[in-house]
Amino acid sequence: MTICTPADTQPGLAQLLNRSVEQQKAQGYYHTLREILQQPQRWLDTCSLMIESFPRLSRVLEGVRNIVLTGSGSSQHAGECVRLVLQKELKITVEVIGGGALLTHHGSALPSGRPGLVVSLARSGDSPESAGVLAALLASEPEIRQLVLTCNPQGGLAGAGQSDSRVSLVVLDDRTNDRSLVMTSSFTNLALAARFLGLRDKPEAYRSICEQLSRICSGVFANHFDALTRSATKGCERVVFLGSGPRWGAACESALKMLEMTGGRVATMSETYLGLRHGPMSFIGGNTLTVCFLSSERTIRAYELDLIRELNRKQLGFAKVIVGEDVPQDIIQESDLIVELAGLSQLGDENSAIINVVAGQLLAFGRCLEEGLSPDSPSNAGIINRVVEAFTVYPAPATAS
Repeated sequence: MTICTPADTQPGLAQLLNRSVEQQKAQGYYHTLREILQQPQRWLDTCSLMIESFPRLSRVLEGVRNIVLTGSGSSQHAGECVRLVLQKELKITVEVIGGGALLTHHGSALPSGRPGLVVSLARSGDSPESAGVLAALLASEPEIRQLVLTCNPQGGLAGAGQSDSRVSLVVLDDRTNDRSLVMTSSFTNLALAARFLGLRDKPEAYRSICEQLSRICSGVFANHFDALTRSATKGCERVVFLGSGPRWGAACESALKMLEMTGGRVATMSETYLGLRHGPMSFIGGNTLTVCFLSSERTIRAYELDLIRELNRKQLGFAKVIVGEDVPQDIIQESDLIVELAGLSQLGDENSAIINVVAGQLLAFGRCLEEGLSPDSPSNAGIINRVVEAFTVYPAPATAS
């Protein structure tokens, strides 16, 4: 893909891209920057792939009584970004259950209705819990159907999907299989792929959503790249991310990105606006940046604005980053960064969480460079890796007869 650089408006981005490939690799951001910037185009590719997969997905979904979206870490957060809208459109229970919970508690962690569908979201498909969960459920839950959405055609989950007729498989474009340690384009494309499950019989509506998301994301890069990558570098030691509904999933993922890409040097927290008052508000001190993902729905936004006004009144935190459309002037303070994004309201809360995730990616990317770390591999001590290290997967206890 040819990356169009908005050099006139984003000189910081232009400077990063204008360095030679060797320089970019030496400074450790070559893969991560491209994986972030490729997202608007990759979303369109994922859109076409999912629409082409319509016949298979319709058979998988036919008659299911519930859906579980599963994954670990970022992949679990991707499920949170789409859970509510899938439940609304499919009119069945949709839950997000982490891969770890399914590995330790197996079928007892699943909702009771059968047949059910477990959708595994995975970048590599090679983490121990991914393979362990799939194998355990195939052995113990014959009425649970399996759908794998993955970015890696060579991964363990993809292999299972190719060798076992009980597993349906969709492999995204290999360019979404991020080479960097942290998930960026893999995350948003997996979330967007899962989003199709609620619109499988409305392909043009799905295509319209993907195209709008692509345009808005391109606008984030063209108008806000430099400001976002700078805003988390000004002395903050903590960052709290706030979101409601699907945007809570975006807040969780953004907090994880900041934690991973700074090697744990910046403490992070994700919360809902209403949940922040119940103790977690004590996290916000004078060295805290508060990132507010604003809802477009009137009642939800009213709760969010009240909380922001409370933070202002109590003088909590040193600055805010507020991402939304038509941000009210009365909540803005001099130190705040406002990321105004036209079109979010039209998309609605249920479709725009991944735009918030992109903002979180840029915040983390900028702080990573400020820390002198390599975004492609920020864990200098090797504490975390691109794929979770192998660990023992124990068999489920025998069921008493």
